[in-house]
Amino acid sequence: MLSSIRTFFNTHLSRPGERAPEAAEQAVRRAAAALLLEMTHMEEAPETIERDTVMALVRECFGMTYSQAEALLGCADAERKAATDYFQFTSLINEHYGPEDKVRLVAALWQVAYADARLGRHEEYLVRKLSELLHVPQDVFIHAKLEAEQAAAAGGG
Repeated sequence: MLSSIRTFFNTHLSRPGERAPEAAEQAVRRAAAALLLEMTHMEEAPETIERDTVMALVRECFGMTYSQAEALLGCADAERKAATDYFQFTSLINEHYGPEDKVRLVAALWQVAYADARLGRHEEYLVRKLSELLHVPQDVFIHAKLEAEQAAAAGGG
């Protein structure tokens, strides 16, 4: 009994750096997914294509089945709704992601922003803010934006 309680506390209540590697990896995945989901809420009327884009990105980036991605997004959305700021997500990502992974995340954020083939000012603000919190250089931020914009213009959403 004591062993199962200790396991629960170590798995669910310890800081991300103290967790088992699998639990830390899941926490970082939820953090990235929460930021992608936040992008879908930047417009007054979120569109289904944005949510579908997040689902596709999560499945592709993390190599998940549809049901696995759906479960991850459900947990990430609950964490996103409970969050008071982005720091809990970006600090975890900064701790576990290298520069290339952060650039891929920013590119994914741009893909979600342009999923409906237009960019709202709140969407651009969010990507800019998250890029700064993730310490992604300005030139890389702009390059990822231009690539997503070109893909959206070409119909690649």
